[in-house]
Amino acid sequence: MEDLPEALVTEILKKITRTSDLNSLSLVSKQLYKIEGNQRGAIRVGSGLCTATEALASLCARFPNLQKVEIDYSGWIPGHENQLDNKGLFVFSSLCSSLIDLTLSFCSYIDDSGLGCLAYCKTLVSLRLNSAPQITSIGLFSVAVACTSLSALHLIDCEKIDSVEWLEYLGRDGSLEELVVKNCNGINHHDLLKFGLGWMKLQKFEFEKKRGRFDDFISGSEVYDSSYDAHSMNIYDFCCESLKDLRLAHIKTWPEIGLRVLLGKCKALENLWLEYVLALNDNDLIAISRSCSSLKSISLGLNLQRYSSDVQYCETRTSFTDNSLYALALNCQMLQIVDLKFTGCAPDWLSEIGFTQKGFLVLIQSCPICVLVLNTANFFDDEGMKALSSSPHLETLELILCEAVTDDGMRFIAHTPCLSNLTLRLCEEVTDVGVAELGHAHKLKSLVIECCSKVSLQAAQGVTKLVRYSRTSQTPF
Repeated sequence: MEDLPEALVTEILKKITRTSDLNSLSLVSKQLYKIEGNQRGAIRVGSGLCTATEALASLCARFPNLQKVEIDYSGWIPGHENQLDNKGLFVFSSLCSSLIDLTLSFCSYIDDSGLGCLAYCKTLVSLRLNSAPQITSIGLFSVAVACTSLSALHLIDCEKIDSVEWLEYLGRDGSLEELVVKNCNGINHHDLLKFGLGWMKLQKFEFEKKRGRFDDFISGSEVYDSSYDAHSMNIYDFCCESLKDLRLAHIKTWPEIGLRVLLGKCKALENLWLEYVLALNDNDLIAISRSCSSLKSISLGLNLQRYSSDVQYCETRTSFTDNSLYALALNCQMLQIVDLKFTGCAPDWLSEIGFTQKGFLVLIQSCPICVLVLNTANFFDDEGMKALSSSPHLETLELILCEAVTDDGMRFIAHTPCLSNLTLRLCEEVTDVGVAELGHAHKLKSLVIECCSKVSLQAAQGVTKLVRYSRTSQTPF
C-alpha cells in the first residue's frame, strides 16, 4: 500500500463506507492514517468522547476536514463521564473550519454562551438541537445573527426557547429553507407566523406540539364549525410558494387560525402530513387541492372531533368527508402516496369516519397511487379490495386493523398488476387460506405479517422469499 499513489489510495478509501472498517484501515500504515483522516467528512461522538481540551484539539487535528459533526448523549446519566460543555464546543467550533452540519442531542452542559461559539462556524448550514435543556432564545438569536449561511434549523424538545426574536430575524434575512420545531412548549404555532418574508424561501416546515396523554381522542365539549372557511379572505399577508414539505401535528386551529392559513398558500407543495390537528374541515383540503396540483404524498392522522354547521345539530366524526377526497381526485393528478390513520373510531359506527368507501375509491381510481397505507379504516372491506385490485400503479399496500378485510379480499388483491409489497398488521379476519391466494399469484416480492392470529408462519413463508413474520407488533400503530 505504501507504494501506491496517494490519489489512488484516496479513491479506494472513498469506496469504504463503514466507520469501523475505516478505523481499522487507518491503523495499517501512517499513509493510510493520514489520508483517511484528511478525507473523513463526518463523525458521531457521545458518551465515550474525552472532553479534555487537548483531546478535542487532537481529534480535530486528526480529522481536519470535518463537515458534519453529531454529538449525541442519549442514554447518558449523572455518574457517567463528563459531557461536552461550552469550552469543548468552542474547541470544535474554532478548529473545524469546514463545519457545515452540526447536531447536538441531549447536551445538558451546553448553554447560550456555548451556542454563541458557533459564531466561528461561518460556513454552518444546518443546526439541529435535540433536547437541549439549557438553550434559550438568547442563544438561538446569537446563532441567527452570526451564522449567515444557516439554511436548516431543527429544534426538538428545547423547553427554554420561549420568544421568537430569532425567528423574526431569520425571517428578515430570508436564508432558511428548512425549519422544524417539535415539542417546544414555549413556541406557539401562532408565533411562527412572525417568520414573515422568511416563508417565501422556506421549502420544508414541520411544527408539532408536545403530545398529551389524551390528544388522540375527543377532549372537552368544544364544537367546531364544519362550514368555516379560513381561506376565504387574506388574513395574513405573506406567501410560501416555495414550500414543498409541510407537517402539522397536535395543534388547535380554532378560534385562532394560526398555521392553518398555510394550507391555502402552498402552491409548490408535494408532501403533506396532518396529524391530529383540531378544527380542520373540508375547506382546508379543498384549498390545498386547488392550489397544489403537484401534490405527490398525503398523510392524515385523524381522530374524533365534534362538528356542526347548524346550532341544532352536532356530529362526532373525523375532520374530513368525501368532499375532500373528491377535490383531491379532481385537482391532484400527481398524487402517488396516501396514508390514512383513524384513531378512536369504533368498527360498528362507520359514521365516525367522515370518509366512505365510495369516496375513497374515487380518489384511488383517479390518481396514480403507488403506495397506500390504511390504519383502522373501518369503511374499507373486501369490495374495496376488489376495486383496489384494478389499480394499475399500486406497488405497496399496508393494512393495519382493517377488520372488514377477509380472505376474499386477499384473493382479489393477489391479482393487482404491480403489487409487490404487502403488509398486514392486526388483520384478524385474514387466515392461511387468504395468504395462500397471495402465493398462487406469484407476484409479491415482500410480505410482512404482524399480529394476525389466524395466519401461520408456514403459510406466510409459502408466499415469497422475503417474509417478515411476528405474532407481536414490531412497530407502533
